[in-house]
Amino acid sequence: MTKRDELLTVAQVLDELGGVSRRTFYRWREIGKAPEGIRLPNGELRIYRSDLNAWLESLRSAA
Repeated sequence: MTKRDELLTVAQVLDELGGVSRRTFYRWREIGKAPEGIRLPNGELRIYRSDLNAWLESLRSAA
């Protein structure tokens, strides 16, 4: 059985990032410095947990 990748809301991602502001997160997206996301038909943004984890790991590697 394959476990499905969890889709996170922006609020969940911000919580995972320890209190980064929504404005900062969207600014990072504008300049290409945030994890990949998908836009749902209703316009809401979701980020796969695996993409968030990979992005965080890339930051660790760059440090």
